[in-house]
Amino acid sequence: MRGCNRLRINFLCTFTFVALFYNTALSVNTLTATQSLGMNQTLVSPEEVFEFGFFNRSGSRWYLGIWYKDMPGRILVWVANRDTPLQNSNGTLKIGDKGNLVLLDQTGNSIWSAPNQTIGINPILELFDSGNLILIEANEKNTSNYLWQSFDYPTDCLLPGMKLGWNLDTGVERRITSWKSQDDPSSGDVYFSLEYRGIPDVFLWKGKERIFRTGPWNGERFGGVPVLNIIAVLNDKVVADEHQVYYVPSSLNQSRFSRFIVNWTGEIERYVWIESSQTWNKLWFAPAGDCDHYGVCGPFGICDSNGFPVCKCIEGFNVKNQQQWDLRNFSDGCARKTGLECGKDRFLHMTNVQLPDTTKVFLNSSMTLLECQNMCLNNCSCTAYANEKITGGGTGCVMWFDNLLDVRQFSEGGQDLYVKLAASDVDESGTGTGSAGGSNKKKNVGKIAGIVVTVAIIILGVTIFILWKKRKLQSSSNENTGQNGNFDRGEATLLHEAIFSNNRDHSDERKMDDLELPLFDFSTIKEATNYFSLANKLGEGGFGSVYRGKLMNGQEIAVKRLSTNSGQGSEEFKNEVRSIAKVQHRNLVRLFGCCIEKDEKMLILEYMENNSLDSILFDKAKSSQLDWPMRFNIICGIAKGLVYLHHDSRFRIIHRDLKASNILLDGEMNPKISDFGIARIFGNDQTQANTRRVVGTYGYMSPEYAMGGYFSVKSDVFSFGVLVLEIISGKKNRGFYSSDDINLLGHAWRIWKDENALELIDSSFADSYSVAEVLRCIHVGLICVQERAEDRPTMSSVVLMLNSETASLPQPKHPGFVLARVPIDTDSSSVGQDELHTINQVTVTVVDSR
Repeated sequence: MRGCNRLRINFLCTFTFVALFYNTALSVNTLTATQSLGMNQTLVSPEEVFEFGFFNRSGSRWYLGIWYKDMPGRILVWVANRDTPLQNSNGTLKIGDKGNLVLLDQTGNSIWSAPNQTIGINPILELFDSGNLILIEANEKNTSNYLWQSFDYPTDCLLPGMKLGWNLDTGVERRITSWKSQDDPSSGDVYFSLEYRGIPDVFLWKGKERIFRTGPWNGERFGGVPVLNIIAVLNDKVVADEHQVYYVPSSLNQSRFSRFIVNWTGEIERYVWIESSQTWNKLWFAPAGDCDHYGVCGPFGICDSNGFPVCKCIEGFNVKNQQQWDLRNFSDGCARKTGLECGKDRFLHMTNVQLPDTTKVFLNSSMTLLECQNMCLNNCSCTAYANEKITGGGTGCVMWFDNLLDVRQFSEGGQDLYVKLAASDVDESGTGTGSAGGSNKKKNVGKIAGIVVTVAIIILGVTIFILWKKRKLQSSSNENTGQNGNFDRGEATLLHEAIFSNNRDHSDERKMDDLELPLFDFSTIKEATNYFSLANKLGEGGFGSVYRGKLMNGQEIAVKRLSTNSGQGSEEFKNEVRSIAKVQHRNLVRLFGCCIEKDEKMLILEYMENNSLDSILFDKAKSSQLDWPMRFNIICGIAKGLVYLHHDSRFRIIHRDLKASNILLDGEMNPKISDFGIARIFGNDQTQANTRRVVGTYGYMSPEYAMGGYFSVKSDVFSFGVLVLEIISGKKNRGFYSSDDINLLGHAWRIWKDENALELIDSSFADSYSVAEVLRCIHVGLICVQERAEDRPTMSSVVLMLNSETASLPQPKHPGFVLARVPIDTDSSSVGQDELHTINQVTVTVVDSR
């Protein structure tokens, strides 16, 4: 035990020797050059916050890592040998002859060593309560003079005190990089890194593609995430000088623990530990909506998550490619209405915005805003300017000389931005910041008068035209017109108004503003679908058929053509447009437009390469295509889509017909919720409603909805729970049965109580699953299908439970079983027409609303 006097621990040398001899866990936070760390040994930080040792993932591969000691689920925050795992359980960590930290396999070969380490004379390895593993000289008390530290080499987690950024002297970058998969800690292709060019800004990347950015540092916070300052007390900081640029996160809301995580699924998440409930709370994550996606609106476009569509052009700019814009592809962005005249231009004052990408900007921290304006005005290449920081009432100058990209509108927060426009494109009402060069008032008055006269003439002309067209339509309503298949724009406008007008049948629906949807000619859709050929037919339901099509520009579409003899179809059509037109989310199917011509009513939707979930999940020949990671991704994607509908969209929307056939899969098996034909829109203060006419699908309807006509967000939660259990088992919930029968929910409940829940697993995804993850999903599914609506969680809670290994899940109660008077095979895909059943004086309509 020579050198035991150098150990900075509170244990006797004899005890340490015995612990090492019997290969038990070290109860110390240090390791000296005379010691080694084996498989069953760990280092524990002084206050037992963190633990360092070996762990196992995915079979025989072993790793060295750091995790929270007393938190369930082993939350890992750092992995040493993430890309060079041990292939068996025979490994040893020690300090080598040169004072370097090395990991040896069973043959004594080094498979990992601490990178860029300074050689020490008498080094000691110590684990701190910050989660930092530091190699220092044994007689050195100043930890800033370290030989090596794990904080310099983060993996997928950023802890308070860790630096994210660059050492400009050495060119070394600290970034956090995702795991390759749920159970593979090796480096994935998603990473979070700080961009130091221009104003410091943090980007989320997937490979070479920018996914999201936080917005530039404004002196107090990152400008693109004002929500964090609303929901949390932040003391984050950014340090930038000639030697280094880095970001350091703080603890949140006086909580002892918090962390950033980059997920292998492509998200950045910030968690805080809640002491009272002993759970991790997901405080924030991105990308969470369309506007979080980098550059979604293209050059000179601005994204507003509360707008429809979410993208619009900055004032003074027009859409560059209207056809693609109508299809919700905004990447071409916008172009100037009027060319600039250097030195005579003006500035558009925009407020509460995320500043454009600052990677290529001019930056001067000592200039005033007025000096910045004058410099931009007289520089013919300048396109916009702003303050660098918001502190001190606004300081510094930043100028853009290229396209403005990734601008975002907020209702509060953000910064002021001044965009250069031609003088004629900036009004006199204070939108502009001032004249660019001596325009006189008389000339402006003349321009305004001319504009007023022009607008009056246009309004008069349009009014006369609409009246004439309306009279013409009324006089020829019984004639057979439109033989050439062309669709007049005036007729489109009138039909558009008619289809969305309120009537007695829908007096209980929430009134909506007129929707500005692209209208497609019938002839265009007919050609796109090859005259609605059988070869292009994707499916058929009670309200019509769905066809695959391709527009002239190559855009693939799905056309939902309502049956002309379905009275319900017309109402479903109107309701679907109301529901889906104003919502956009990556887990909701996108509506490109509609076609309304004579008796034809069609929705033009995005085409999904892998059709519906049920077409794969319940097909024994295809179900093996869905391994467990895919199924888990589908479950999480559906949950996020529902969170958007229930909580994050402008209108609270209850889907009411969530089922496997209404989940569509894109080329990468990402899920999108479709078919909003029987959805209901709630006001912001409305939580539930009731109806005497229940419309939906047996097997997915909640008890309170099927039996009493009451529906709420918890009705969708019930349907989601059924879907989760179906996705795990690969079996359908066959709906209503007699009291002697049992459905999927009953089967899952029974084996859960018998502690045999893994029997539910679909054998087609073999051994690709994580046991803990599957059990957590089964648990969540059973919580969602509880009989009483008030016992079920909200979808935001569901997302947290699915994504947190440590979230505390309540024990599920008895699931909801609803019995009918007659046993029916309730897969609605087999129903050609509406089927009516009466339960407790409530009419239940079984529909196939695909």
